[in-house]
Amino acid sequence: MFWGLMVCAACVLADLNGCGGSSRTAPSITPPSVPPPSAATSIQHVIVIVQENRTPDNLFQDPVLIKAGADIAQSGKNLNSPTGMTTLAPTSLVTNYDLSHAHAAFLKTYDSGNMDGASRIVVDCPSPCTPAAPANVEYQFVQASDVQPYYTMAETYAFGDRMFQTNQGPSFPAHQFLLSGTSMASTQLNVPSNLWAAENTTNPQNDAGCTAAPGVIVQVIDTTNMNPLTNETQHVYPCFDHPTLTDLLDQNNIGWTYYTPSAGSIWTAPNAISHVCGPNATPPNATACTGSDWVNHVVLNQTQILTDISAGQLPAVSWVIPDGQESDHALANTGEGPSWVASVVNAIGGSQYWANSAIIILWDDWGGWYDHVVPPVSTTNSYEMGFRVPLIVVSPFAKAAYISHVQHDFGSILKFIETVFKLPTINPSDASAYADSSADDLSDCFDFSQTPLTFKTIPAPLEAAHFLNDKRPPTAPDND
Repeated sequence: MFWGLMVCAACVLADLNGCGGSSRTAPSITPPSVPPPSAATSIQHVIVIVQENRTPDNLFQDPVLIKAGADIAQSGKNLNSPTGMTTLAPTSLVTNYDLSHAHAAFLKTYDSGNMDGASRIVVDCPSPCTPAAPANVEYQFVQASDVQPYYTMAETYAFGDRMFQTNQGPSFPAHQFLLSGTSMASTQLNVPSNLWAAENTTNPQNDAGCTAAPGVIVQVIDTTNMNPLTNETQHVYPCFDHPTLTDLLDQNNIGWTYYTPSAGSIWTAPNAISHVCGPNATPPNATACTGSDWVNHVVLNQTQILTDISAGQLPAVSWVIPDGQESDHALANTGEGPSWVASVVNAIGGSQYWANSAIIILWDDWGGWYDHVVPPVSTTNSYEMGFRVPLIVVSPFAKAAYISHVQHDFGSILKFIETVFKLPTINPSDASAYADSSADDLSDCFDFSQTPLTFKTIPAPLEAAHFLNDKRPPTAPDND
């Protein structure tokens, strides 16, 4: 009897069915669902590298990208040509001339959607202008030997051929859009305005923001007037106040840094936002930004991002603004831009940050160079959108060798940051005035379920040490 009880007990423990019964399957347990990887779970650092004044047709005549399907044209419509077309000619990244990229130049080039008026814009070739700017200078592309690092990044990671500048004008308003999704010229934080900054500031050159000298003005456009030929008739002092993306970052304790070579530049967007700048006197009598956001988050040395990376101090969100010499800007640059960008990308790629970073590289406006793609001009806003600019997305989660044909604009970068850090849009109460509200979030450029890409160093003529040891004073951007 005792032996039988022991056997039966063993059976019970073995099959939970007692002695002599058939075995049965233990009930299955459904594991907890695991959400798929996403930007919010995979990315912890976003680095926005802003270069200057190029279009895809001008900067990316790359046979590899073209073979992969990138929409790059080798010729362009030209109403001043006997045939109506002009073949794009090679040139160097460094030129002794610049092309107008003012709002008026956009309107001439766009030509009511015909995209044939680039040859009518102003070319600036300072005296003695030797050699003289060639004919049809707008219809040129940069030779491959000058920009190979860009080609390598674009071929390896994601390249966007439908990234449009949100505004139809030059750098000052473009950088405002890259910080806050608008160039609204309101002067009170929560009081919107239909007037938006449309141009660069007047002389003195490179004087902008809440510390600009008295008398400095910027032309504004009335976005409710849908006739672009008649609505740029007013001007204001270039110090504004309205919500920005940095407000959302501050409110959610998300670190950010704006790396820039100089304080009063038209490329230094925070200097024109009053509550970010914190001017030391009532504008136009202020001489310095002293606000906590400025002091704690604006670094007047763009190369510090390299030392911050190596020191393990990279913030969650970074804007990286170049010096004129490495900006790619016609007339202003010295050919160092591709190496500069590669040095930042290589620093991140070789660091602890690579595993959870997204690097977004773009150019702030078209710079007057020809581009063949008609921009999706707004039917409700008389200052959006502008021409294409190049876009490269570098990340272990970027789709490899991918060409994005999805429409993006500067608001897409802001929306991506909002998606990563689970933030709302910048100003839901005035959504139509902020580009992030209607933009996509660059999601087509990423695959967060893929095996993360292993970083390979981007070869470049100059390495990070060159920029860290460069003692030349910062050069100002142009004023057009």
